[in-house]
Amino acid sequence: MTIRILLSRDTAERLREPIAKVMNGRPYELRIAEPTLGHAYDDVDLAYISREVTGASTKHVLMESLQAFYESLRASPGLRWVHVHSAGLDRPIFPELKARGVEVSASAGANSEPVMQTALAGLLALNRRMHVLLDAQRQGRWLKATELKIPRDLAGQTAVIVGWGSIGQRLGAVLKLLGLKIAVVRSSAEPVDAETETVAFEDIGKLLPRADWLILACPLSERTRGLVDGRALAALPEGAHLINVARGEVVVEADLIEALRAGRLGGAYLDVYEHEPLDAGSPLWHMPNVIATPHAAGHSDGNAKRVDAIWLRKLEEWLRAYG
Repeated sequence: MTIRILLSRDTAERLREPIAKVMNGRPYELRIAEPTLGHAYDDVDLAYISREVTGASTKHVLMESLQAFYESLRASPGLRWVHVHSAGLDRPIFPELKARGVEVSASAGANSEPVMQTALAGLLALNRRMHVLLDAQRQGRWLKATELKIPRDLAGQTAVIVGWGSIGQRLGAVLKLLGLKIAVVRSSAEPVDAETETVAFEDIGKLLPRADWLILACPLSERTRGLVDGRALAALPEGAHLINVARGEVVVEADLIEALRAGRLGGAYLDVYEHEPLDAGSPLWHMPNVIATPHAAGHSDGNAKRVDAIWLRKLEEWLRAYG
């Protein structure tokens, strides 16, 4: 049986030789996805959604290249497996494919290090009040020592990390080196080690009253959707900070805005939002204690190679199991 693989043109050119090596003599054909609608294939068996296919699309706003790719996925009744460059599978197309019996896989871990570094950068920037200093720089103002709120030492502060995958684990290790105390919220209450207090998502409230930093690095699921709402935010100590590199829907955004406006929170670093792109009228753009970035925490020039390697490895595994 000939296996037909749907790819972008760039991916096909980049991986032509590695694919041939993995296929190891099995009959296959590469289906090159056109970036415009109206050119759907109806005989695709496998598909690889690489970054160039997604392009500037968000979960809520799809560029034509991604719509066109989806067109082929929906038109192919024999589709068996789809792999995507992203770490998560929370786009609406994926439950739709799974309902048809299609296997869907993600590239978990490919961008863990860049996301961890970005979350750390957000934490350091907020703690050192870099947003205040940069605003003064843009105004050409030399802030006097008496005008500056003195930052707290990081050592001795407590970070509650929600999600204990590769991002949470790496970030936890780095924060410990900086002298912070760590507590973990994850799917299971089983302790991550002998020293770290660990609770399940449903018991997050037990840790919030002592969280100087609430760091979200968890997948979006029915258990984590809306996990951080007004009640959770009110349980945080006054002046606590929120960092979200997970998914926007983990936080009830209206409740977060209210807590920031009221001054109960010291600030927030946000890379993800309930709706993306973030509406131009959102107060989050202009809040002085918020650093807002456009879902860019995972961007890094090494990601493509890491994702390609994951897909090629999974392709080899898939062929051993089903090919």
